[in-house]
Amino acid sequence: MKNSWTAKIPRPVSAEAKAAVRAHLGELKTAVLHQLNTSLPWYRDLPANQRASLGEIAQQGLTTFADWFEHSENTVKTSVSGVLHSVFGNAPTELSRTVSLQQAVQLLRTVLQVVETQVPAIVAEPDKAAARYAVVFYSREIAFALAEVYARAAETRGSWDARLEALLLDSILAGDRADEIRSRAAATGWKANRGITVMVGQPDQLEEPQLVAKLREIATRADLEILIGVLSDRLVIVLGDVNDVEADTKTIQRGFGEGPIVYGRIVDSLVDAPISAQEALEGFSAAPAWPAAPRPVAASELLPERALNGDTVARAALTSQVYRPLSRAGHSLLETVDVYTTTGGSLEATARQLFIHANTVRYRLKRVAELTGWDPTSPRDAYVLQVALMTGRLDTVLNQPEQ
Repeated sequence: MKNSWTAKIPRPVSAEAKAAVRAHLGELKTAVLHQLNTSLPWYRDLPANQRASLGEIAQQGLTTFADWFEHSENTVKTSVSGVLHSVFGNAPTELSRTVSLQQAVQLLRTVLQVVETQVPAIVAEPDKAAARYAVVFYSREIAFALAEVYARAAETRGSWDARLEALLLDSILAGDRADEIRSRAAATGWKANRGITVMVGQPDQLEEPQLVAKLREIATRADLEILIGVLSDRLVIVLGDVNDVEADTKTIQRGFGEGPIVYGRIVDSLVDAPISAQEALEGFSAAPAWPAAPRPVAASELLPERALNGDTVARAALTSQVYRPLSRAGHSLLETVDVYTTTGGSLEATARQLFIHANTVRYRLKRVAELTGWDPTSPRDAYVLQVALMTGRLDTVLNQPEQ
């Protein structure tokens, strides 16, 4: 018993029909080129060499159709890869670089429309059904072939892009020369020249390809540019076009796993991104010392923990941003902070020990907050100030000239 699909196949194409299609091949090619020029504006706007290349591909498609039609009894099982090679030959890579997938589909549709409208008119009435069937079958094979061209090109581009991004990220983490970072950024197509920060945390439990796809989707929806690298147990992300660092890093945190997430300072060029990266990496290493830290947290909020963990940059920042401004303002502010933090944040106890009024203590503490940005009346800020005083005093002793 024949199945329904076999029962619908028309009778074999006659020799006369095959000869007629072959005889009219030149007219079909002329009709295709005319149709391409009249119906596809983007085709007319291509450079002459690219237009000629695409025209050759279209005409090759017609020649292959004529060959296929002429030997259809033996080639009805033609594979997609066979059609791909016969039509596109060595052109798939050039085709995918010259036109987009949408344009390639329009090109293919134009060729097949000419074939579909003219081939049945070329053959005699008894062969019209077989001719139409042949056109539909061939159209399907060409469509699959075209999809394969672009799928393979996309896969190749994806692998190459991932390699370029990995090299750029390595350059940023290693603090390479500015020219090298610029060159690799240009190769990856990085465009952001403002609002750049580096985030570090633990990766989600997803497999790396799924994790990368998830993060790219999140970044795209948030209008952020992104570089992604999974380095052993760390997920490193470079974000660009950041407008609100707290909001944007919270958006991206959905791609991270459990544990702390730390981001570095905002810079306006990938050339300066190594600074942000170094801060984020040092902050991530020191973050376990502050279990109650926000998630994500700025590396600048982890200065005490970083200093205690051996980060000389953080230690220098505490000295320059806290200790020295207070020292230049007079001994009284340093003394007040010291006594206030060691007495457990008591205004009265500080006032008694310094033999001053409590309002004077309040004034001095307010002055400290204005000079440093850290408020002694906040427990966390008081801890930062306390560590800053220690690092500042140690640095002062270490930097004293020998007697």
